[in-house]
Amino acid sequence: MAKKVRIPTPLRKLTNNEEVVEVTAATVGDAISELQTRFPGIKERLVDEKGEVRRFVNVYVNEEDIRFLQNQTTPLKEGDEISIIPAIAGG
Repeated sequence: MAKKVRIPTPLRKLTNNEEVVEVTAATVGDAISELQTRFPGIKERLVDEKGEVRRFVNVYVNEEDIRFLQNQTTPLKEGDEISIIPAIAGG
């Protein structure tokens, strides 16, 4: 069943300006792969060459940081919401 992925404004140009994308993935990593299949180029913005979520990208499942869960192997269930939050630097 569908899970929702909230796409941050800087990445919406890759998703045809869609703010929320539905996926059927079983894990966070699967969701990233599914996004890549549908929106080529998005995965390289989210993960590094080792396949790890980039340091400046925070990913949450239902407001829980995946770094404190099971990272990309965090399981998803129907109705879950994934939020992708790019870190903002400034001063």
